[in-house]
Amino acid sequence: MTQKIALVTGGTGGIGTAICRALADAGVKVVAGYNSGGNHEKARAWQEEQKQDGYDILVAYGDVTDEESCAACIRTVEEVAGGTVDILVNNAGITRDGTFRKMSWEQWNQVLSANLDSMFHMTRLVINPMLENGWGRVINISSVNAQKGQFGQCNYSAAKAGIHGFTKALAQEVAAKGVTVNTVSQGMY
Repeated sequence: MTQKIALVTGGTGGIGTAICRALADAGVKVVAGYNSGGNHEKARAWQEEQKQDGYDILVAYGDVTDEESCAACIRTVEEVAGGTVDILVNNAGITRDGTFRKMSWEQWNQVLSANLDSMFHMTRLVINPMLENGWGRVINISSVNAQKGQFGQCNYSAAKAGIHGFTKALAQEVAAKGVTVNTVSQGMY
């Protein structure tokens, strides 16, 4: 059986690192997508830390808010991993907190773009190969704040709630063809 290939967007962050390691422990070839403001040295240092801990995780740069950058990221994943993405974890996201009455359009737009539009860009690039292969997994990372809301996070809560709607609709479109789409909502610990 061929080793599955996973791309974890936001893979070099805290939650992303845990996801990458769990997938690697399950025998998956893992690529951590990163942006980090274009700080490639930071990503390489993260990759080296993972190697020191026994994890051989590849990295691929991509600005998930930009469609062309997402396409370049997928091409990099296919090159370095030697195949198409079988498992996509849409984990990338940001916060720009502030009460709604003081929230700027930039704060709203940045959060929706990084948390919600990014899922559209990345999933669109991998869904057809998954359907052609008759197997794929899309895991979208949301938040408990999608259901309960959070003071000062109208933008974040709206984006994360949108992830649920996206997930439910896409799951109905692709489930019969061997592709599952699920949401995981993290909470505070």
